[in-house]
Amino acid sequence: MKLVQSILTKNPCYTAGRKITVKGLMLHSVGCPQPKASVFINSWNSPSYDNACVHGFIDGNDGTVYQTLPWNHRGWHCGSGSKGSGNNTHIGVEMCEPACIKYTSGSNFTCSDTATAKAVAKRTYEAAVELFAMLCKQYSLNPTADGVIISHKEGHSRGIASNHGDPEHLWTQLGMGYTMDGFRKAVKAAMSGTSENTSGYTKIMGTAVATVEQMKAYLKGKNPSVAQSVLDMLPLYLSEGKTEGVRGDIAFAQSCLETGNFTFSGSAVTLSQNNFCGMGVTSNGLKGNSFDTPQLGIRAQIQHLKAYASTESLKNPCIDPRFKYVTRGCAEYVEWLGQQENPDRKGWAAGAGYGAKILSILKTITDISGGISSSTEVWYRVRKTWADAASQKGAFHSLDNAKRCADENAGYSVFDESGKVLYTSQAGLTPYLVKVSISDLNIRKGPGTNYAKTGKYTGQGVFTIVDEEDGKGASKWGLLKSYQKNRDGWISLDYGKRV
Repeated sequence: MKLVQSILTKNPCYTAGRKITVKGLMLHSVGCPQPKASVFINSWNSPSYDNACVHGFIDGNDGTVYQTLPWNHRGWHCGSGSKGSGNNTHIGVEMCEPACIKYTSGSNFTCSDTATAKAVAKRTYEAAVELFAMLCKQYSLNPTADGVIISHKEGHSRGIASNHGDPEHLWTQLGMGYTMDGFRKAVKAAMSGTSENTSGYTKIMGTAVATVEQMKAYLKGKNPSVAQSVLDMLPLYLSEGKTEGVRGDIAFAQSCLETGNFTFSGSAVTLSQNNFCGMGVTSNGLKGNSFDTPQLGIRAQIQHLKAYASTESLKNPCIDPRFKYVTRGCAEYVEWLGQQENPDRKGWAAGAGYGAKILSILKTITDISGGISSSTEVWYRVRKTWADAASQKGAFHSLDNAKRCADENAGYSVFDESGKVLYTSQAGLTPYLVKVSISDLNIRKGPGTNYAKTGKYTGQGVFTIVDEEDGKGASKWGLLKSYQKNRDGWISLDYGKRV
């Protein structure tokens, strides 16, 4: 992170000289198509600009952070609400926005260059993570504690800020996949010096993929004698999940795991308890909770999943008897429901691979078409890397069509269903040589410092680069020719000179 002090010494907010005890950090975006922080700094550094002042701007073009107020000065960044003002407690930082968007009404906008806009949003997000990690350390703040790191939108919901939708409106409309829950977790990871690449992980919050028909077909295949009452209640997983924003198909897959596909063989709970997730079975011998109807049992399970996956409020009254015991938002992904895989060692179950078992069941369910397993069908996926599911251009039954798609997108490869590279496009970048003059240049598994190190170094010498990518921690990353097949050997080109 590049941090530059550019204090707005002429702004009336600065000259007022009021101080605060820093209790939190508020994230904003500027609300206009301007990526240059300097434009705001030059405009706001005036005695006549008396309607706003923030602690920092993050430039959209290069991610530089410009500090515009001393961190413990009271800013004018969020207005006020029914319960007071976050100006009295929170540092406020603005992320600049892409030049290629155009606001149409309120927080709605159109975009003329999605790729460029996403690059700006990604750049400012990553810089904000680093900045907030630094500030949390400086002021001994817990980034995942309630109310410590919030957005302007969340500030309004809490009654301490004016009615704005930033920055979530920008992330949502650009399809970034960013959330404030995810942002808080990223800050915490940055504080500890760890950063887990979660691309390709399965979020618990979202819209179900599996249908009721697929769920029924799966269950009948695994448990031919399943009770009709169980089949009749399956739509409740999707309807209850939709109400809370939780993927109901994930809840169903979890129930299949916990109940032995509703045979209840070896399960601590019984069908009559209407407890299909082992809730309350916190040790051997305990019977667990019971609910009056299947709908209430499924609702409690959905609410419990939401407790782990999100910090958002429940839509229905809470009937989950164990909701209060969960650290809210500690398991955003299915993979983190197991305590052994959770970065905070918190989660639903103590057994190893708990989330992976749920996902294995879910995959079997979603591979069913019209009640008939389509496991014999082969899909070829076109992505930058297997782990980067968000980069996928398409999935094809025809290998030739998949290769054609890869050829049309430089830097993309064709993967089989196990993640093995079958074909890599040779189109696009012409390979070139770079000279590395340091002996300890790390080789990483992907283009960015958020990807793991391979444990190897280039050493000093001349190396062939076959592809380039933007990524965290460098102005550009290069793919080494010797790692071309699996695309898992990248170096920062900031340390190489083209020859």
